[in-house]
Amino acid sequence: MEKPPRRPRPAEAAAKRAAAAPRCGAPTGPAAAAAGHDAFRGRPAVPFPPLTEGVLLRRYKRFLADVAVRGLGTVVAHTPNTGRMTGCSEPGRAVFLSRSGNPSRRHPWTWEMIRMDAGLVGVNTSLPNRLVRAALEQGAVPGLPAGGRVESEVRQGGSRLDLRWLPPDGEGPGCLVEVKNCTWTEGGRALFPDAPSARASRHLAELEGIARSGGGAMLCVVVQRPDAEVFSPADAVDPAWGRALRSAAAAGVRVLAFEAELSLAGAVLGRIIPLSLDP
Repeated sequence: MEKPPRRPRPAEAAAKRAAAAPRCGAPTGPAAAAAGHDAFRGRPAVPFPPLTEGVLLRRYKRFLADVAVRGLGTVVAHTPNTGRMTGCSEPGRAVFLSRSGNPSRRHPWTWEMIRMDAGLVGVNTSLPNRLVRAALEQGAVPGLPAGGRVESEVRQGGSRLDLRWLPPDGEGPGCLVEVKNCTWTEGGRALFPDAPSARASRHLAELEGIARSGGGAMLCVVVQRPDAEVFSPADAVDPAWGRALRSAAAAGVRVLAFEAELSLAGAVLGRIIPLSLDP
């Protein structure tokens, strides 16, 4: 009696689709890159190195992903995202990888973006920090003029906050800025965090303390996807962070949410997204 044919596993099926299907997603090549860089002019931006397209097979061990790349087979990509990546880690989706030239890296590939139904979604949590720093240096953050000095990894209490903006003339109060990455939306609502984070709540407490003492404090949430109409705390996931956010805002911490406009050429800090902080 003949054995029934073995059904391929989901990862194997995705790999076969990657090998057989034409390239999906946005156009690539010099023309696409040039068009993307034209959009950077005069705007806070982070260019990408050349990107390679593949198909996501699986994400595992938090920081690793198997990706099927045409002509290379399956490569292991570093995943620079500590969250659950709700809504942006679906196997079978097109993903875009950068490759490091550092020979000491165990995994030279880095997962930068995934193409979801709404469009490109960025997964690299280091990108928002770089975008906000560029915006501070160019005077693109409301209320903080260009020409100031920007410092990174600033100690505050028992935490390290992402950035500190100092005024151009060196006089007057500066502003401490914490940056958060958001990749999750539901029904047009961007939500953060996608996993409980005591550290994120502690950062808000530090900002609130600064604001209550009369200093400048700001939270910048960067939404790395195009389908957010409003930003809210994800109370169902981390109610403590939602409470901390509302308390900090009431104490005078400025809260801003921005969209990161993504292309294969890079990312631009785009429009300000309205807030909805009511529970």
